Amino acid sequence: MKSATVNELRKELKEADPDIVRELCLRLIKYKKENKELATYALFEAHDEQAYVTNVNNEIAELFKDIPRGGNAWYIKKILRKILRFANRQIKYSGNKVSELEIRVFFCEQMNEARVQKNSGTVIGNIYDQQIKKITSILDSLEEDLQADYSQQVERLLR
Repeated sequence: MKSATVNELRKELKEADPDIVRELCLRLIKYKKENKELATYALFEAHDEQAYVTNVNNEIAELFKDIPRGGNAWYIKKILRKILRFANRQIKYSGNKVSELEIRVFFCEQMNEARVQKNSGTVIGNIYDQQIKKITSILDSLEEDLQADYSQQVERLLR
């Protein structure tokens, strides 16, 4: 079966009965965890973006507690990737650049607080460097007043 394009689906949903659309949404939510998480964000958390970012940051902080001090670089890399997958999924749901910036900055701050040795493995260093690149590109795309608000936090990460 060939799937329809997004535009075709959009046109069909505009013409569809609201009850049918509701049932379709419930079916989509039922079968995939990401769909359920996106629906939860859209229905319950999208109205208060700052509280959402705070909750995501709290969950990231909890995940960072799993990193052992002076542990194996392979194990630390696996935990960091798991945390980063979680953060990226939450960023995708939000779609807000400021929220993305705050979550990525918090991730890097947590890496620094956990005293993860960035030179213990090239992958760990690359994870941190990629986040810094994404942070600076987001910062460059924001308005000047927002850039000024976040530039100090980013400068601390670059040191």
